[in-house]
Amino acid sequence: MFAALDQQQNLLKVRLSLTTLVGYLLDPILLVASLAAVMAHYGEPFSAPYLTLWAIVVLLAFPGKSQLGSSTAEMYRDLISGWLLLFSVLIFFGYVSGYLDAFPRYVLVTWFAAAPVTLLAGHHIMREVIPRLAVNNQRTAVVVGANEHGQKLAEQIRANPFLGVRVIGFFDDRVKVRAGDTHDNAILGPMNQLGQFVKARGVDIIYLALPMASQPRILQLLDDLRDTTSSIYFVPDIFMTDLIQARVDNVSGMPVVAVCETPFTGVNGLIKRASDIVLSILILILISPVMLAIAIGVKRSSPGPVLFKQRRYGLDGKEIIVYKFRSMSVCEDGFDMPQAQRNDPRVTAFGALIRRTSLDELPQFFNVLQGRMSIVGPRPHAVAHNETYRRLIKGYMIRHKVKPGITGWAQVNGCGQ
Repeated sequence: MFAALDQQQNLLKVRLSLTTLVGYLLDPILLVASLAAVMAHYGEPFSAPYLTLWAIVVLLAFPGKSQLGSSTAEMYRDLISGWLLLFSVLIFFGYVSGYLDAFPRYVLVTWFAAAPVTLLAGHHIMREVIPRLAVNNQRTAVVVGANEHGQKLAEQIRANPFLGVRVIGFFDDRVKVRAGDTHDNAILGPMNQLGQFVKARGVDIIYLALPMASQPRILQLLDDLRDTTSSIYFVPDIFMTDLIQARVDNVSGMPVVAVCETPFTGVNGLIKRASDIVLSILILILISPVMLAIAIGVKRSSPGPVLFKQRRYGLDGKEIIVYKFRSMSVCEDGFDMPQAQRNDPRVTAFGALIRRTSLDELPQFFNVLQGRMSIVGPRPHAVAHNETYRRLIKGYMIRHKVKPGITGWAQVNGCGQ
């Protein structure tokens, strides 16, 4: 059973990674291609400034998003707003560094107009091609077990048309077949009719979404299915719980199920660390004039150090020191530290400005270089606040299975800390 599960994970990983890889690379490729087209139109040479701009665009645009699951309106909003933000960042730091003068204005203006058109066209093509390829290679599947995680598995398969799998129904002993029920949630029959059904209908895949306690029944089903050609996958119910990342691993050849583990192990960890180093160095170079101006502003706003060092929890719940520009008249870091509130008297006038714009967080790119943080990840809280949240929120400490980040899901969705 574990071998089948391992095979399923590998299969889904390959299918998902192909589409995910296209989604990751599509935006950077389209942006670079639109710039190259504009350069070719105006006869611009492929000089060092343009090659550098290409590299910066790829770094800022990677990873992209496939937009397969988004509505057309959401796709337009995400692509256009993302491009406006990326172009604004390029113009701002190009102006501050003086690098903007290396490019003719008409090239930048034309690229500004051409890039979103190229992005929208590329994503429209992808939304048309990928599902059609999946449909042309579609396989039929049934789910054994109409329980909660069996239903959820079917929903996830249906929500991802690029998997090329169509669930035609369920087999379950506890639910009777409903007359005329032919939709995708149909109960096709009891489990003892499964073998006969898959042979008669040529079902390609069988998902066993049964509790792990049902081992005798699972073994009987496997015995009944010996003379079929269907692929059989066991889907343990532990994969339907709210865990950070359940996955299959092995210890000297013995399969084990990772119930709670960091997703950044092995090659994934190396890739993320390398991208953190490259991006943080590039960003620090670009924002150094801004950081110098903020440091002067902090120093003049109130007496005290420019940087505020605070103990927070990092990877695996170990304490780390996080840097911020000081935004308060005090430097509190105890176990009884009140969290900042609206109109907090401790916050200086200049501090309120940099807190509102999150510019006080910029020194944390040095934490990224040190390996204490990542650019993307859950925001770290002060130790005092962390101890409060872990008692109030079930599973709160699971967030520490990855490095804390400068920005993450909460900030992207407007949830602040």
